[in-house]
Amino acid sequence: MAETMSAPAAECFRFEDDGSIPNNPKLPLLLYRGALDTSGDAAARCESLFAAHGWSGGWRNGIFSYHHYHSDAHEALGIIRGEAEVQLGGERGAVLRVKAGDVIVIPAGVGHKNLGSSSDFLVVGAYPDGRQPDLCRGRPEERPGVLDNIARVSLPAADPVAGDDGPLLKNWRTAG
Repeated sequence: MAETMSAPAAECFRFEDDGSIPNNPKLPLLLYRGALDTSGDAAARCESLFAAHGWSGGWRNGIFSYHHYHSDAHEALGIIRGEAEVQLGGERGAVLRVKAGDVIVIPAGVGHKNLGSSSDFLVVGAYPDGRQPDLCRGRPEERPGVLDNIARVSLPAADPVAGDDGPLLKNWRTAG
C-alpha cells in the first residue's frame, strides 16, 4: 500500500498562450524536487503513490521529443531514473532540468517537450481518475475546441504526491 508523503514544496510556473500551445490560463504547472524515493522498485512505488491519490491510467516511458499537450486532462510525471532537460509551456516557455525523484504536475493545456535526456531516463505518467487524454501538438487545425476542453477539465480530488494536503490543491483551488 502506498503511503502519503508529507506535503513537499512545489515550484510554480505559469505560461501564456503562445498562439500554438494554449497552456492553461488559470492553473500553474507544479514541480516537486526530490519528492520520490528512487531506491528499489521506484516505478511501482510511484504508480502506487499516484494511484492511492486517484491518479492512474498511466504508463512508463519518457517524454516525447516534440511540443505537445493534453487539452482534456491534467498529467503527473514522476521521474524515476536519469535526468532530462524539458521545455515547458511551448517554444517560449521555461527550460528545466529534472532528475530522478522529481515530479511534474502539468495542468491541461500546458506544453511539454523533452530536449534531451540520459540513456536511462524513465518516467511514470498518470492522470486523475485514470483518464486517457488526447494528444495535441499545437497545430492550427487542433485549435478549435481546445480552449473549451481545457476550461472544462475539473480539478483533481487530490495531489498525486501528498494527497489531501498537497501543494496542488492549495495552488489550484486558489487559482481556479
